[in-house]
Amino acid sequence: MSEQDDLDLMRRVGAYLERVNQLHLLELTATRTPLGDEISSHLGADASVLPAVQEVVADHRLVDVDLALAELSRRGGGRLVGVTGGDQRLHSGMAELISSPHARFAPGPVDYLERATGPTGSRRVVSMGVHLFAYRDLPVAVVQRAAARQYGREAAGLEVMGTDPEVVSDLIDAIRRLMVELSVLRGKVLSFVPTEYGHDAGATFLERPQVAESDVILPNGLLDDVVRHALGISGHRRELEAAGQHLKRGILLYGPPGTGKTLTIRHLLSRSDGVTAVLLTGSSIRFIAAAAEIARTFQPSIVVLEDVDLVAMERHSTPQPLLFEVLDALDGLGGDADVAFVMTTNRVDVLERALAERPGRVDLAVEIPLPGLGERRRLLRRYAAQLAFSESALDDAADRTAGTTGSFAKELIRRSVLEAAMREATPGDEDLAAALEALMADREHLTRRMLGAAAEAPAVDASGGDPLSGEEGGFAWRAHP
Repeated sequence: MSEQDDLDLMRRVGAYLERVNQLHLLELTATRTPLGDEISSHLGADASVLPAVQEVVADHRLVDVDLALAELSRRGGGRLVGVTGGDQRLHSGMAELISSPHARFAPGPVDYLERATGPTGSRRVVSMGVHLFAYRDLPVAVVQRAAARQYGREAAGLEVMGTDPEVVSDLIDAIRRLMVELSVLRGKVLSFVPTEYGHDAGATFLERPQVAESDVILPNGLLDDVVRHALGISGHRRELEAAGQHLKRGILLYGPPGTGKTLTIRHLLSRSDGVTAVLLTGSSIRFIAAAAEIARTFQPSIVVLEDVDLVAMERHSTPQPLLFEVLDALDGLGGDADVAFVMTTNRVDVLERALAERPGRVDLAVEIPLPGLGERRRLLRRYAAQLAFSESALDDAADRTAGTTGSFAKELIRRSVLEAAMREATPGDEDLAAALEALMADREHLTRRMLGAAAEAPAVDASGGDPLSGEEGGFAWRAHP
């Protein structure tokens, strides 16, 4: 074979390989999937050339999304189709579901999840499906997805497609409005808890507490001040706005452990029926941004941050301490936001400097002191309820337990009942006296501290009052506006 023959062969082989490569590229060219055909038929246009507009949604708003789309679909004579294709469909955007060189996504069963709509109720919501309906007399398609953290999808989301960009934008606005109007979060008590997949949070519904005013044993007038500032301002919104005054407010409840800060919060919540409340405690305070967003969206609202001193100086997603993230969230609300931030702390010294450096975030600081003599008497009578203790025995117990908390009074009554049960008798004054002697003994020093008692209980003065009393000539509570 001549050299020319070799060159001709090489050219033919080269042409053949080039043709093979072209055919391979043609095979890899994206083709419309059966699902793409379905969506194209509905839209009356080739869906593979239309843009899909994405809307990211926090996963705890998935029920709200589902309600909004169900309503829009009902109005627009819509239907819902699922997507086949295994786990790959969970990784694929709407454009890939419509046109793909590798997968033949097709209409199939809709994927659902069961999601809470309150402390007891739930709703079946779409976790993967395509809504096909008309909006403003034009066909539109919306892919609805839940978060899939195991696949790296941290949030729920929508992808909206239509032939008119203006209609698509209007539809997204309509979905946002209906998510607020129909939301299952409005007026509920919520908490945030970390999920197993990292830093995101899941919203949990809580039962609204039922704590009567008579159950909160505090110095006279103190509870009224807190309730008036947290809840009463909403009733005067019109007057405040007309005078150019702000509605948002920050409240700090501080004092030793066991004095009634949490019970005060629970009473606030029990009196705020219809008010949206978000409770964050300890490490969940790092979800303050999500809590503030809910509070801003579903006013009137309350955000409760319990034991904020425990995490005040920790850092989460930013270089600044969590306390400053909390204050920034409060500061970020508009002056017309009907939102109350209520913080509790056992160590006001941890917070005082930071709060002073950012004045105006907290406009009411209330000290919740150790119970005075009057409060201890009321506490013992409350926990004794219908038990047959004499008034003099209860008064004597109150006199001897200066520096103790409501938790101590509750444990004292419990031990009195236990003393009687061990004798197989009805609880009486002798049982109360025996339980009191045991709890006040030196060997129970640590027990008293665990029940919230002061390090050293102050002595009762000759006038019948004591240094911690909120009623008789000693320590006076202060509400700091």
